[in-house]
Amino acid sequence: MNNENDVINTLAELESFLIDVESGGFGLKGVAGVGMATNNKDGSRFVAVFDDHQKLLLARMITENVFQTGQDMVRNGVGRKH
Repeated sequence: MNNENDVINTLAELESFLIDVESGGFGLKGVAGVGMATNNKDGSRFVAVFDDHQKLLLARMITENVFQTGQDMVRNGVGRKH
């Protein structure tokens, strides 16, 4: 998993991550979706960015609290605030 030491601990950090993904801030090509998941090996939670072939482009670990409370943010996106 990418950047395993860079854990997203708050909803504000999740929002910032999603805005960076949406705005091309990571330089990723072919982004088709973002989702939250659980690692089958150890049960840890993460947010993942996928291309249109479901290939993992980027992943960041997230806390259980962010997993539970940030699902709508990931599902619906955050867009840019004005």
